[in-house]
Amino acid sequence: MSVDEIESAVADLSADELAQFAAWFDEFHAQAWDHQIESDFAAGRLDALLKEVDTEYDAGKAKPL
Repeated sequence: MSVDEIESAVADLSADELAQFAAWFDEFHAQAWDHQIESDFAAGRLDALLKEVDTEYDAGKAKPL
């Protein structure tokens, strides 16, 4: 199925079906994001960013939320 076909199918959904699809896609996208972050973390691709965060925290640049 092509992206154009998916877009067309989504455009044809009823309001209720669109809400169901949106909820499903939000969860699907969140899981994909989590997987990517876990993969990046395991591969060390976030090491430089984490080091920068630690440096700023140690320098007192962090504020409580």
